[in-house]
Amino acid sequence: MQAIFREIISAARAAEKPLQVAFWGPPATFTHIAAVQTFGSSTTFLPQDSIQDVFLAVEHGNADYGVAPIENSTAGVVPETLDMFPQTNVKICAETFVAIHHHLVSLSDDLEAIQRVYAGPQPANQCKRWLRGNLPRAEVIETVPTARAAEKALTDPHGAAIANRFAAETLGIPILVDHIEDNSDNRTRFIVIGYNEPNKTGRDKTSLLFNLRNRPGELYRALGAFVEHGVNLMMIESRPAQRATFEYIFYVDCVGHRTDSNLKKAIDVLKTSALETTVLGSYPSSEGPET
Repeated sequence: MQAIFREIISAARAAEKPLQVAFWGPPATFTHIAAVQTFGSSTTFLPQDSIQDVFLAVEHGNADYGVAPIENSTAGVVPETLDMFPQTNVKICAETFVAIHHHLVSLSDDLEAIQRVYAGPQPANQCKRWLRGNLPRAEVIETVPTARAAEKALTDPHGAAIANRFAAETLGIPILVDHIEDNSDNRTRFIVIGYNEPNKTGRDKTSLLFNLRNRPGELYRALGAFVEHGVNLMMIESRPAQRATFEYIFYVDCVGHRTDSNLKKAIDVLKTSALETTVLGSYPSSEGPET
């Protein structure tokens, strides 16, 4: 029922004004799947060469929204996405989760003939036990994103790629071995970036970034603001600040909407100790594809 209503809404939007959504391409990547899952198939999708290009397409007005991966349940955060927030002024409008299932695709029908495996760093990491056990002598060649790895395998008779089923079906490359992921519960969280702020739902998440003075106890005091006001943190990550050497920017996801009294108070306290605090967005929390 959810998929049916998604397509009805997507078609209605397209009839009024085609919605343009940038995603990390080419078509058939997991990011493309996340974009279709969020906006429906009647949307105009704009594949981009990199995560940076997704952010810039939205910031420059060439797309209404952008979709990018931000964290994986087994491999952790996607640093390229986090690093774009200090460089742009886009906000997080929504999130969605996609179940990650990897397959070995190849023109060859024999594992013994595989000499090269094309894969992105995250898919390779998520299938490393299977690769060690089944293709220990094959060279793993870093190729991003997923769909481009499958394209490489199409031109290599002794090559294979780690790809999703959508990419395999779109490109017409056979699946040699299905479900080679080491963790069958693997999921990736994707964010939707844009400029609108969704209405408060009562089941929301807020993302922040802040940087601190280089003094003892600064991070302890900053996180104490959330403890003091009973705000639950769902993720905390640090990334090097690009403006200064050996200084860091901290990213946090927390439960609640930024207008909630406890979160609002926590942010006000955080601002007294942080050099700079930016609310990246408050948006409905999504626990998974079924939500």
